[in-house]
Amino acid sequence: MQIQTKLPKVGTTIFTVMSQLALEHKAVNLGQGFPDFDGPQALRDALAAAMNAGRNQYAPMTGVPALREQIARKTERLYGRKVNPDTEVTVTSGATEALFAAIAAVVRAGDEVIVLDPCYDSYEPAIELNGGRAVHVPLDPRDFSPDWQRIKDAITPKTRMILINTPHNPCGSVFSAADLDRLAELVRGSDILVLSDEVYEHIVFDEAPHQSVLRHAELAERSFVVSSFGKTYHTTGWKVGYCVAPRALSAEFRKVHQYLTFCTFTPAQVAFAEILEKDPQHYLDLPAFYQAKRDRFRELLAGTKFRLLPVAGAYFQVVDYSALSDRDDLAFCEWLIKEAGVAAIPISAFYETPPAEQRLIRFCFAKNDATLEQAAERLTAL
Repeated sequence: MQIQTKLPKVGTTIFTVMSQLALEHKAVNLGQGFPDFDGPQALRDALAAAMNAGRNQYAPMTGVPALREQIARKTERLYGRKVNPDTEVTVTSGATEALFAAIAAVVRAGDEVIVLDPCYDSYEPAIELNGGRAVHVPLDPRDFSPDWQRIKDAITPKTRMILINTPHNPCGSVFSAADLDRLAELVRGSDILVLSDEVYEHIVFDEAPHQSVLRHAELAERSFVVSSFGKTYHTTGWKVGYCVAPRALSAEFRKVHQYLTFCTFTPAQVAFAEILEKDPQHYLDLPAFYQAKRDRFRELLAGTKFRLLPVAGAYFQVVDYSALSDRDDLAFCEWLIKEAGVAAIPISAFYETPPAEQRLIRFCFAKNDATLEQAAERLTAL
C-alpha cells in the first residue's frame, strides 16, 4: 500500500533516537529532558489516595474543578492576572497536547506561524498538519535572544500566530519585560495571536522573575499560555499540563481538546489540586533547586574542553564542542555515546537551517548528583 505522508520531513524524534542509542551503549543519558528522580512524596501519596478513593473515571473535559481553581489562584498570585477557572483554564494531557490544540484551534490552510529557531520539534508538525506554514526566524546566535527586527520583517498578511518559548528549550535563554513590550508592539492593531510555551516557568535563575505573557495585560488578551506540571513536579510521565487563554480563545481550544484526548488522567489532577493548595512552596523553591544543579554541573564541566554557554532558565546546558571535534553535531553526539558513554542532543535538531559552522550540543542537568558526576568524569577524560 502506498501512503502519501502528511509529514514528509518527520521521522523518529532525535530524543528517542539518542535515548535508544544511550540504552544500547549503556551511556549516561543527559539527552532527553527528564529527571532521574521522583516528584514529591506528598504528591505521590495524593495520587495513590485519589485512586484508592475511586477517582478513576473520566474527569470533566476542561479539567477537575478543584485543579482549575488552584491554577487560577496561582496565576493571579504569581503574575497578577485574574483568570476565570471555568472559562479560561483547560487541563490537558501534557503541554504538547496543549500546543497542538492551540494551533489546531486557530490555524487554517495557508496561514503562517512564526517560530523562533532553535525551537522545540513539535511546533512545525502541528502547524503543517493544520494546513499552516512555519516561518522560521533565527534567534541571535550569540545569546539566543529574539531579533525583533527580523521577526517584524517576517510578518505578512498571512501571519496568524507568533510562537514563543521562555525559558527556552534547548538554549536556556529567557525573555525580558522589554521583549514582551516589543512583541506587543508587533502585534498591536492586528489579528495575530500569540502562543507562549512556558513549561519551564518555575525554572528561572539568579533571582530573575519569569516574564510570563500573563504579566502583560495587552498580550494576555490575545495569547494561549501553556504550562506543564510534569516539568514543575518531576513527573514527566504523568503527562499533565494546562492552557490559560481568554474566554473566546479557550472556547475554540476546547473544541479541539475534547476530540483530541477529551480529558486527562483523573487521579493525577486530584493530586495536583491537593499539592498546589497544601504546598505552594514547592514551585517557589524550584529556581534554587535547579540553580544548584546548574552550578554544580557547570563546576564539574569546568575542567573539560567544552565551552559552556550561559543558562538563565530551564534545565539544559548548551556547550560548544569545537575544541574537541570538527564533526557535525549529530555525528559528534553519536560518537560521544559510543566512545565516551554520555548522551546529549544535537542543537541542529531544533533548526530548519542550522548555522553551518555551529558546533553545539545540549545536556540535561535535571539529574541526581551521582548521575552528573558520572557523566562529568567521562567527559573530563576526553
